[in-house]
Amino acid sequence: MKKILTIILIGIIISSFTSFSADKKNKFVPVTPNMEEIKQNTQNPDSISKYHLLYKTLWRKFQQNDTNMSLNEYRHLYYGYTFQEDYNPYRISEFSTKIQPLYYNKTLTRAECDTIIKYAELSLADVPFDLNQMQFYIYALKTKKKNALASIWQYRLNHLIQAILSSGTGKLESPWVVISPVHEYNIANFAGLRVIDHKEINDSIDQIIVEETDPRKPKEFYFNVSYVKKEYARKFKESYIVNE
Repeated sequence: MKKILTIILIGIIISSFTSFSADKKNKFVPVTPNMEEIKQNTQNPDSISKYHLLYKTLWRKFQQNDTNMSLNEYRHLYYGYTFQEDYNPYRISEFSTKIQPLYYNKTLTRAECDTIIKYAELSLADVPFDLNQMQFYIYALKTKKKNALASIWQYRLNHLIQAILSSGTGKLESPWVVISPVHEYNIANFAGLRVIDHKEINDSIDQIIVEETDPRKPKEFYFNVSYVKKEYARKFKESYIVNE
């Protein structure tokens, strides 16, 4: 199962890079998200009369699988989640742990797929941007031949990845901005790369080092986690101090 899943995920990330490249051909330049602006746009109704970026509006469109959602809307959806009350970048849903052992099976029975689908849906209702859960949910749906629903979730995953890729270049001077440390690994793994090391460059930047498969390609990528730490410190001040 792991090999098949890797092939599926490589297809997803390649599609994202392809779409992102198309944006760059149209003179799109990766831009670091302005979090204060995103907060204003997603929370203040008076600021979105023209752009319809209020978070509840974006969330409704996301749930309805609105294929007209722009990259800017997906950026506001993804980064705007940091300003929602239930945001916790380190939270792991209790439902995801119930099916984790199944991820290592070489093959899955129909009953096991049903179990993954059940708990992945519960997990995503709890932690909506758990990209790991999305990927296994897609796999289980495809195995069960529920291709229409799988396509919907693959579309969502694809565009959330694009939102991350649009935030930088992955280089030290222009790191990708993530709202969860786990998403650092997702970006690498979805591209078929094996992470061999993780380092904190400073309080804001993480470095992911991958196994070299082609000397012409980067073997390290950089991620901005300053917003993750800022929001976690604000909401869970006591825990943050203890951990520090």
